[in-house]
Amino acid sequence: MEKNNQPLVSIVIPCYNHEQFVQDCIQSVIDQTYENIELIIIDDGSKDNSVLKIQEMVEKCQNRFKRFEFRYRPNKGLCETLNEALLWCQGEYYSAIASDDMMTKTKTECQVNFLSENQDVAAVFGAIKLIDDKSEIKGERIHETRKYVFKEIFLNKHDLPASTQMARLNLIKDIGGYNPKYKIEDWYLLLKMSSRNYSIVYISEFFCFYRFHDSNFSKNMMIMGVEMKNIILEYNENILYVKSLREIYKQEFNYFKNKKRYFKAINILFKMFYSYFK
Repeated sequence: MEKNNQPLVSIVIPCYNHEQFVQDCIQSVIDQTYENIELIIIDDGSKDNSVLKIQEMVEKCQNRFKRFEFRYRPNKGLCETLNEALLWCQGEYYSAIASDDMMTKTKTECQVNFLSENQDVAAVFGAIKLIDDKSEIKGERIHETRKYVFKEIFLNKHDLPASTQMARLNLIKDIGGYNPKYKIEDWYLLLKMSSRNYSIVYISEFFCFYRFHDSNFSKNMMIMGVEMKNIILEYNENILYVKSLREIYKQEFNYFKNKKRYFKAINILFKMFYSYFK
Protein backbone atom coordinates (compact mmCIF):
# COMPACT_ATOMS: atom_id res chain seq x y z
CA MET A 1 0.00 0.00 0.00
CA GLU A 2 1.32 3.47 -0.93
CA LYS A 3 2.12 5.75 2.01
CA ASN A 4 -0.46 8.32 0.88
CA ASN A 5 -3.18 5.64 0.96
CA GLN A 6 -2.19 4.22 4.34
CA PRO A 7 -4.21 5.13 7.45
CA LEU A 8 -2.17 7.34 9.76
CA VAL A 9 -0.93 5.59 12.91
CA SER A 10 -0.19 7.57 16.08
CA ILE A 11 2.57 6.10 18.21
CA VAL A 12 3.29 7.44 21.69
CA ILE A 13 6.41 6.90 23.80
CA PRO A 14 6.11 8.14 27.40
CA CYS A 15 9.57 8.21 29.00
CA TYR A 16 10.71 8.27 32.60
CA ASN A 17 14.29 7.49 33.66
CA HIS A 18 15.11 5.13 30.80
CA GLU A 19 18.33 6.67 29.50
CA GLN A 20 19.85 3.28 28.68
CA PHE A 21 16.79 1.97 26.82
CA VAL A 22 14.91 4.86 25.18
CA GLN A 23 17.03 5.07 22.02
CA ASP A 24 16.43 1.38 21.26
CA CYS A 25 12.70 1.97 21.73
CA ILE A 26 12.71 4.93 19.34
CA GLN A 27 14.79 3.05 16.78
CA SER A 28 12.28 0.18 16.81
CA VAL A 29 9.55 2.66 15.77
CA ILE A 30 11.80 4.15 13.08
CA ASP A 31 12.41 0.63 11.73
CA GLN A 32 8.71 -0.19 11.25
CA THR A 33 7.88 -1.60 7.80
CA TYR A 34 4.71 0.54 7.89
CA GLU A 35 5.37 4.04 6.55
CA ASN A 36 2.57 6.41 7.56
CA ILE A 37 3.36 7.04 11.23
CA GLU A 38 3.32 10.07 13.50
CA LEU A 39 5.35 9.86 16.71
CA ILE A 40 5.17 11.84 19.92
CA ILE A 41 7.67 11.35 22.75
CA ILE A 42 7.05 12.96 26.13
CA ASP A 43 9.66 12.81 28.86
CA ASP A 44 7.82 12.91 32.17
CA GLY A 45 10.43 14.66 34.31
CA SER A 46 13.25 12.12 34.09
CA LYS A 47 16.08 12.60 36.59
CA ASP A 48 18.65 10.81 34.42
CA ASN A 49 19.93 11.64 30.93
CA SER A 50 16.82 10.45 29.06
CA VAL A 51 16.17 13.90 27.54
CA LEU A 52 19.69 14.09 26.11
CA LYS A 53 19.37 10.57 24.68
CA ILE A 54 16.07 11.47 23.00
CA GLN A 55 17.45 14.75 21.64
CA GLU A 56 20.17 12.76 19.87
CA MET A 57 17.39 11.01 17.89
CA VAL A 58 15.29 14.07 17.01
CA GLU A 59 16.69 14.73 13.53
CA LYS A 60 16.32 11.10 12.55
CA CYS A 61 12.70 11.14 13.76
CA GLN A 62 11.90 14.36 11.90
CA ASN A 63 13.13 12.77 8.68
CA ARG A 64 11.25 9.50 9.22
CA PHE A 65 7.77 10.43 10.46
CA LYS A 66 4.88 12.35 8.90
CA ARG A 67 4.53 14.30 12.14
CA PHE A 68 6.92 14.32 15.07
CA GLU A 69 6.84 15.94 18.49
CA PHE A 70 9.20 15.79 21.48
CA ARG A 71 8.31 17.38 24.79
CA TYR A 72 9.88 17.34 28.23
CA ARG A 73 8.59 18.93 31.39
CA PRO A 74 8.21 18.21 35.15
CA ASN A 75 6.72 14.89 36.24
CA LYS A 76 2.93 14.53 36.02
CA GLY A 77 2.50 10.76 36.00
CA LEU A 78 1.85 8.20 33.27
CA CYS A 79 -1.88 8.77 32.72
CA GLU A 80 -1.48 12.55 32.48
CA THR A 81 1.39 12.04 30.04
CA LEU A 82 -0.61 9.70 27.83
CA ASN A 83 -3.62 12.02 27.87
CA GLU A 84 -1.38 14.92 26.84
CA ALA A 85 -0.13 12.81 23.93
CA LEU A 86 -3.68 11.88 22.91
CA LEU A 87 -4.54 15.56 22.43
CA TRP A 88 -1.71 15.81 19.88
CA CYS A 89 -2.49 12.56 18.02
CA GLN A 90 -4.34 12.75 14.69
CA GLY A 91 -4.15 9.14 13.48
CA GLU A 92 -6.80 6.54 12.80
CA TYR A 93 -5.01 4.02 14.98
CA TYR A 94 -3.14 4.48 18.25
CA SER A 95 -0.31 2.61 19.91
CA ALA A 96 1.64 3.45 23.06
CA ILE A 97 4.85 1.71 24.06
CA ALA A 98 6.95 2.01 27.21
CA SER A 99 10.34 3.60 26.64
CA ASP A 100 12.19 0.49 27.80
CA ASP A 101 10.39 -1.86 25.37
CA MET A 102 10.81 -2.34 21.61
CA MET A 103 8.49 -3.12 18.69
CA THR A 104 9.09 -5.88 16.18
CA LYS A 105 9.52 -4.47 12.67
CA THR A 106 6.19 -5.67 11.25
CA LYS A 107 4.03 -4.84 14.30
CA THR A 108 2.34 -1.73 12.91
CA GLU A 109 1.78 -3.15 9.43
CA CYS A 110 0.24 -6.37 10.72
CA GLN A 111 -2.05 -4.65 13.22
CA VAL A 112 -3.27 -1.98 10.80
CA ASN A 113 -4.18 -4.67 8.27
CA PHE A 114 -6.09 -6.61 10.92
CA LEU A 115 -8.05 -3.63 12.28
CA SER A 116 -8.88 -2.44 8.75
CA GLU A 117 -10.42 -5.83 7.98
CA ASN A 118 -12.23 -6.25 11.33
CA GLN A 119 -14.38 -3.23 12.12
CA ASP A 120 -15.96 -4.88 15.19
CA VAL A 121 -12.57 -5.07 16.92
CA ALA A 122 -11.53 -2.19 19.20
CA ALA A 123 -7.92 -3.20 19.73
CA VAL A 124 -5.45 -5.89 18.78
CA PHE A 125 -2.63 -7.35 20.88
CA GLY A 126 -0.02 -10.06 20.41
CA ALA A 127 2.88 -12.05 21.80
CA ILE A 128 6.04 -10.77 23.48
CA LYS A 129 9.66 -11.77 23.75
CA LEU A 130 10.98 -11.25 27.28
CA ILE A 131 14.33 -9.44 27.41
CA ASP A 132 16.64 -8.40 30.23
CA ASP A 133 18.49 -5.13 30.80
CA LYS A 134 21.11 -6.22 28.25
CA SER A 135 18.40 -6.87 25.63
CA GLU A 136 19.08 -10.61 25.73
CA ILE A 137 16.00 -12.77 25.12
CA LYS A 138 15.12 -14.72 28.26
CA GLY A 139 11.75 -16.16 27.32
CA GLU A 140 8.47 -15.54 25.55
CA ARG A 141 4.73 -15.30 26.13
CA ILE A 142 2.62 -16.58 23.27
CA HIS A 143 -0.67 -18.43 22.93
CA GLU A 144 -3.23 -19.13 20.25
CA THR A 145 -5.14 -16.39 18.45
CA ARG A 146 -8.41 -15.61 20.18
CA LYS A 147 -11.07 -12.97 20.71
CA TYR A 148 -11.96 -11.53 24.12
CA VAL A 149 -15.18 -9.85 25.23
CA PHE A 150 -16.01 -7.82 28.35
CA LYS A 151 -16.81 -10.82 30.56
CA GLU A 152 -13.41 -12.45 30.07
CA ILE A 153 -11.52 -9.21 30.64
CA PHE A 154 -13.59 -8.32 33.72
CA LEU A 155 -12.92 -11.76 35.20
CA ASN A 156 -9.21 -11.59 34.37
CA LYS A 157 -9.42 -14.51 31.95
CA HIS A 158 -7.22 -12.80 29.40
CA ASP A 159 -3.58 -12.31 28.45
CA LEU A 160 -3.15 -9.03 26.57
CA PRO A 161 0.36 -7.55 27.00
CA ALA A 162 -0.06 -3.77 27.09
CA SER A 163 3.13 -3.10 25.14
CA THR A 164 1.69 -4.88 22.07
CA GLN A 165 -1.51 -2.85 21.79
CA MET A 166 -2.97 -1.03 18.84
CA ALA A 167 -6.43 0.53 19.19
CA ARG A 168 -8.85 2.78 17.31
CA LEU A 169 -7.90 6.33 18.28
CA ASN A 170 -11.42 7.78 17.98
CA LEU A 171 -12.68 5.15 20.44
CA ILE A 172 -9.93 5.93 22.95
CA LYS A 173 -10.75 9.63 22.74
CA ASP A 174 -14.50 8.98 22.95
CA ILE A 175 -13.96 7.03 26.17
CA GLY A 176 -12.16 10.05 27.58
CA GLY A 177 -8.64 8.66 27.47
CA TYR A 178 -6.87 7.50 30.58
CA ASN A 179 -8.20 7.97 34.11
CA PRO A 180 -5.49 9.42 36.40
CA LYS A 181 -7.29 7.86 39.39
CA TYR A 182 -5.98 4.44 38.38
CA LYS A 183 -2.47 3.08 37.94
CA ILE A 184 -3.58 0.11 35.82
CA GLU A 185 -4.37 2.33 32.86
CA ASP A 186 -4.37 -0.49 30.30
CA TRP A 187 -6.96 -2.67 32.11
CA TYR A 188 -9.18 0.35 32.67
CA LEU A 189 -9.22 1.05 28.91
CA LEU A 190 -9.81 -2.59 28.02
CA LEU A 191 -12.89 -2.66 30.20
CA LYS A 192 -14.19 0.62 28.78
CA MET A 193 -13.68 -0.50 25.16
CA SER A 194 -15.14 -3.98 25.57
CA SER A 195 -18.13 -2.67 27.54
CA ARG A 196 -19.18 -0.88 24.33
CA ASN A 197 -19.71 -4.22 22.59
CA TYR A 198 -16.37 -4.21 20.83
CA SER A 199 -14.16 -7.26 21.02
CA ILE A 200 -10.43 -7.29 21.80
CA VAL A 201 -8.28 -9.68 19.76
CA TYR A 202 -4.99 -11.37 20.53
CA ILE A 203 -2.98 -12.50 17.49
CA SER A 204 -0.44 -15.28 17.88
CA GLU A 205 2.44 -13.23 16.47
CA PHE A 206 5.34 -11.51 18.21
CA PHE A 207 4.81 -7.74 18.33
CA CYS A 208 7.14 -6.54 21.08
CA PHE A 209 10.25 -7.11 23.12
CA TYR A 210 9.19 -6.59 26.73
CA ARG A 211 11.90 -5.63 29.19
CA PHE A 212 11.50 -7.69 32.33
CA HIS A 213 13.28 -6.10 35.31
CA ASP A 214 12.77 -5.45 39.01
CA SER A 215 11.03 -2.10 38.56
CA ASN A 216 8.17 -3.53 36.44
CA PHE A 217 4.97 -2.37 38.12
CA SER A 218 3.06 -5.45 36.94
CA LYS A 219 5.16 -7.69 39.20
CA ASN A 220 3.76 -6.16 42.39
CA MET A 221 0.43 -7.85 43.00
CA MET A 222 0.01 -6.05 46.33
CA ILE A 223 -0.41 -2.75 44.48
CA MET A 224 -2.12 -4.34 41.48
CA GLY A 225 -4.78 -5.95 43.66
CA VAL A 226 -5.75 -2.66 45.30
CA GLU A 227 -5.91 -0.90 41.93
CA MET A 228 -7.99 -3.64 40.31
CA LYS A 229 -10.49 -3.59 43.16
CA ASN A 230 -10.83 0.19 42.79
CA ILE A 231 -11.49 -0.12 39.06
CA ILE A 232 -14.18 -2.80 39.32
CA LEU A 233 -16.10 -0.60 41.75
CA GLU A 234 -17.21 1.29 38.65
CA TYR A 235 -19.08 -1.89 37.69
CA ASN A 236 -20.45 -2.80 41.14
CA GLU A 237 -23.96 -3.11 39.71
CA ASN A 238 -22.78 -5.65 37.16
CA ILE A 239 -23.88 -9.23 37.79
CA LEU A 240 -20.23 -10.32 37.47
CA TYR A 241 -18.89 -7.90 40.09
CA VAL A 242 -18.57 -10.34 42.99
CA LYS A 243 -17.08 -13.01 40.74
CA SER A 244 -14.51 -10.51 39.48
CA LEU A 245 -13.67 -9.57 43.08
CA ARG A 246 -13.07 -13.23 43.94
CA GLU A 247 -10.73 -13.63 40.98
CA ILE A 248 -8.67 -10.71 42.27
CA TYR A 249 -8.60 -12.26 45.74
CA LYS A 250 -7.36 -15.53 44.22
CA GLN A 251 -4.50 -13.73 42.48
CA GLU A 252 -3.58 -11.89 45.67
CA PHE A 253 -3.71 -15.12 47.70
CA ASN A 254 -1.39 -16.94 45.29
CA TYR A 255 0.98 -13.96 45.20
CA PHE A 256 1.36 -13.76 49.00
CA LYS A 257 1.51 -17.55 49.37
CA ASN A 258 4.36 -17.75 46.85
CA LYS A 259 6.12 -14.90 48.68
CA LYS A 260 5.69 -16.94 51.92
CA ARG A 261 3.76 -14.09 53.48
CA TYR A 262 1.30 -16.52 55.01
CA PHE A 263 -0.47 -14.16 57.42
CA LYS A 264 -1.34 -11.86 54.52
CA ALA A 265 -2.40 -14.84 52.39
CA ILE A 266 -4.75 -16.12 55.11
CA ASN A 267 -6.23 -12.64 55.48
CA ILE A 268 -6.99 -12.56 51.75
CA LEU A 269 -8.49 -16.06 52.00
CA PHE A 270 -10.95 -14.89 54.67
CA LYS A 271 -11.97 -11.97 52.45
CA MET A 272 -12.55 -14.32 49.56
CA PHE A 273 -14.74 -16.64 51.64
CA TYR A 274 -16.68 -13.65 52.99
CA SER A 275 -17.46 -12.57 49.43
CA TYR A 276 -19.55 -15.71 48.94
CA PHE A 277 -22.06 -14.37 51.47
CA LYS A 278 -22.52 -11.00 49.76
